[in-house]
Amino acid sequence: MWFKNIRVYRLSAPLTMDQAVIEQALAEYKFSPCTGQEALRSGFSFPLHPSIKQYCHLQQHRWFFAIKRQEKVLPAAVINEELAPKLEAAEQEAGRALSRKEKQALKDDLIQSLLPRAFSRSTLTHGYYDAEQQWLVINTGSASKAEDVLALLRKALGSLPALPWLDNHKLNQHLQLWLQHQQLPGTFQPGTEVELKAPDEEGAKVRFSNHLLSADEVQTHLEDKLVTRISLQQPDGFRLTVTDDGGIKQLQYSELLLEQNDELGWDDLAARLDADLLLMADSLNQALLAISQQVMAQSTE
Repeated sequence: MWFKNIRVYRLSAPLTMDQAVIEQALAEYKFSPCTGQEALRSGFSFPLHPSIKQYCHLQQHRWFFAIKRQEKVLPAAVINEELAPKLEAAEQEAGRALSRKEKQALKDDLIQSLLPRAFSRSTLTHGYYDAEQQWLVINTGSASKAEDVLALLRKALGSLPALPWLDNHKLNQHLQLWLQHQQLPGTFQPGTEVELKAPDEEGAKVRFSNHLLSADEVQTHLEDKLVTRISLQQPDGFRLTVTDDGGIKQLQYSELLLEQNDELGWDDLAARLDADLLLMADSLNQALLAISQQVMAQSTE
């Protein structure tokens, strides 16, 4: 359950509902599988473990949730193979070539007929709300998937005044300073990966991996390109990548942190999962605070 890629949002007003109210609100939108003719369904699931029947897991000032998404899998090759003879037969019957609209209607009808026989694929997206920082942290690198999570939360809770946690408009400038080893957040140092992109129409890109970022061949690209993503690391081995749209990717936790709860074992599943969540969320909280405070400080200079 250690988050790997996250999207973070800041709430302009705190969520003041207690756990029982939140539990009931999420349960009303609990997950149920797709019916025969449905292509997609999503709903709240159990964040700790399928055997722990709890939609809202409260831990200190944070509450954790999970959203399950199920979609029918219809490969394009299968659709096209089934569609080809139907198109041919329809055109012969009409005595002419079908219009784009007619072809699309035929394809839509075919998809509906295939859905009951399609395989289902399910994914689980975890997240948590931090009442202290008024942050919503979602375990996905996709902005669109994060927006889907926000939409379901809004439906369940009634409202959710969430905005991106960082001002993305000038984030390139902050990343550029970090690449130049200036005003880095907290105890972070530049990692070994960076991507830069020219701001013109061509948008030429250059990417360095496993490279010393202070090297001249990297720094010279700052003359005509913007930093779109950069990896940062801490002395204990904690690593992450910050992107210019505010996403945090490629999270890697220190071995010491990952092994810290090993002595607890797994006899008490709920206690072990709760302990791991605490370590992960505390670690993320420190990193997010360092980054947001540094961005804010640089923005006021």
